[in-house]
Amino acid sequence: MNWFNTLNEALESENLLHTWDAIRFGGIEYDSNFSYTYDDGTKYGRYITIYRDNTGRYERPIHYAR
Repeated sequence: MNWFNTLNEALESENLLHTWDAIRFGGIEYDSNFSYTYDDGTKYGRYITIYRDNTGRYERPIHYAR
């Protein structure tokens, strides 16, 4: 599955929910991307980006080590 009805579902699909709690950010606007770097203890952290479409669904997050 690549689309999710909630942000939590999308983040949980890649085991990233804890990263969202760490940044203390509100919601993602419709039809927009949001990207952030999570400090995972490595030198440059983990880059995470997520897209919310114009119907409110969230795409599976993309993430990788920086």
